[in-house]
Amino acid sequence: MQMQKDQPWLFRTYAGHSTAAASNALYRGNLAKGQTGLSVAFDLPTQTGYDSDHILARGEVGKVGVPIAHLGDMRALFADIPLGQMNTSMTINATAPWLLALYVAVAEEQGADIAALQGTVQNDIIKEYLSRGTYICPPAPSLRMITDVAAYTAQALPKWNPMNICSYHLQEAGATPEQELAYALATAIAVLDDLRAKVRAQDFPAMVGRISFFVNAGIRFVTEICKMRAFVEMWDDLCQTRYAITDERHRRFRYGVQVNSLGLTEQQPENNVARILIEMLAVTLSKNARARAVQLPAWNEALGLPRPWDQQWSLRMQQILAYETDLLEYADIFDDNPAITAKVAALKAAALEELAQIDAMGGAVAAIPHMKSRLVEANSDRLGRIESGAQVVVGVNRYREAEPSPLTTGTLSIFTTDPAAEADQITRLQAWRSDRDGVAVNRALLRLREAALSGENIMPPSIAAAKAGVTTGEWGAAIRAAFGEYRAPTGVNPAPSNRTEGLDAIRAAVDLVSTRLGRRLKLLMGKPGLDGHSNGAEQITARARDCGMAIHYDGIRHTPADIVAQALEVSPHVIGLSILSGSHMPLVEDVLTGLRQAGLSTPLIIGGIIPDADAEALLALGVAAIYTPKDFDLNRIMFDIVGLADTKAQAA
Repeated sequence: MQMQKDQPWLFRTYAGHSTAAASNALYRGNLAKGQTGLSVAFDLPTQTGYDSDHILARGEVGKVGVPIAHLGDMRALFADIPLGQMNTSMTINATAPWLLALYVAVAEEQGADIAALQGTVQNDIIKEYLSRGTYICPPAPSLRMITDVAAYTAQALPKWNPMNICSYHLQEAGATPEQELAYALATAIAVLDDLRAKVRAQDFPAMVGRISFFVNAGIRFVTEICKMRAFVEMWDDLCQTRYAITDERHRRFRYGVQVNSLGLTEQQPENNVARILIEMLAVTLSKNARARAVQLPAWNEALGLPRPWDQQWSLRMQQILAYETDLLEYADIFDDNPAITAKVAALKAAALEELAQIDAMGGAVAAIPHMKSRLVEANSDRLGRIESGAQVVVGVNRYREAEPSPLTTGTLSIFTTDPAAEADQITRLQAWRSDRDGVAVNRALLRLREAALSGENIMPPSIAAAKAGVTTGEWGAAIRAAFGEYRAPTGVNPAPSNRTEGLDAIRAAVDLVSTRLGRRLKLLMGKPGLDGHSNGAEQITARARDCGMAIHYDGIRHTPADIVAQALEVSPHVIGLSILSGSHMPLVEDVLTGLRQAGLSTPLIIGGIIPDADAEALLALGVAAIYTPKDFDLNRIMFDIVGLADTKAQAA
């Protein structure tokens, strides 16, 4: 039966780069093309609470998002964009209280009704320990700041979503659909249990109703449809049974989505257009589990940063589905489908088993090491299926012969950030510091730290600090001083796994070269800079371990000097660096310089999203080998490592 046509979901494009002014121009252009909501991407220094001139920020400024160092940057970001009329999503976690404080301060300057502001801060720190790596503090104070934001919005921003529980990055880290369901809901339980003590009992149901989710949709789109229907049912059950929420409106599963970026391929990247469109169907076809907001990656994100034209193509996919098809004219087309019903039930049962295990460990925070190791294992299984051909990826492990793509010819097939943007940002940051009232800044920072230590809600002093001219790095330093820093588990067990099938030849080669070296062949894996996407580093390290190599991997967020110090300490035969943020050139240069100054000639290999021109430059600098997303055969990389170590052994 034909129904009244539904309103479409929010159309968003995840965007931000170089500087606040450049990102502002991009946002206004996207809005003019029909985008109906903003989705702000922040650079890594902003996400991790560092100023643009911090040593860890070198090469990272403006690369994966926009740098926001102070109120002036936030003003420039939203210049001529009326925040009172916007629905703004900010992908920000550890520094969510700070970025929301800056947003509120700018909205006040624009004359907006603060109570009417609409939008979302992601504010899900638990998944940062598991997959994305932009955490600052240990889990307990991080959870406290999540619920501080939620408690503040309950009073001051009642239309704002204070948390976007994010299973997106869990799938990017290898999570199965059952794990994605369980780990996201475990996070929700941890947050709501803590929040319940911070808000009035009569306000709690509405706060549950403001919790939203941000999910992933992979290529197995029938399973993904069922996963989303399972999410809807499990959230409704949880809200009723654990929290006694009786109002259906407050039990509604509200979510936004970005479809899977993990599955985008460097080989035959034009195929990614089909992948993106198919994955979008998983979160739009089922009316009862339809996304409230959709943002699509661009077809060429496995090659580098997308251009505005590439983002426009993804926006047009959404608009065509919403406005040209009859999708929004019908009730849910999957209701009472026995295959769908059975798959949903199976997913729920498996997810509930995972949830019970997490609950037995003491909840999501206590289970972080367990969940991390499970994700690493699941991702190893996924990569193994691709390597063996059991999981087909068109253009990668099957149907590799293809015509040259006209879309990737020339030097302008990806967006290149302004190389002067980092220096420009630092110059403006230094000018900001010199022009502000230092006494007011110090007073605001003291008040911020007092609130952090006393247990007072962190939001009011953060807003006051934003208005006083405090910088992102100063806010982050105050939080670190109050709560301490944290290193999350890597998920890589030093003991070999049972995944040794097909590794006999490599293990024999490792043994032979180890004999020549006089000790076990050792790989040092490093993650310099602020890039927290550690999947590649984890999988290379785990495979090297299973091949019989000695391994040293100390997780994310190291300076080049840290990497050199580790090399001096553990004496590896090969050093691997994984850099996915686009900051490979300055970071690799610094590591190479440091190694040479330390008298080390250890072969250096690099993995990341590295354009051909950069790869040539890195090889000229002395890098031994470079691997990009097209290099999915980990065993070949292992043989390369053995070969580099053997060359070194024979030279010795």
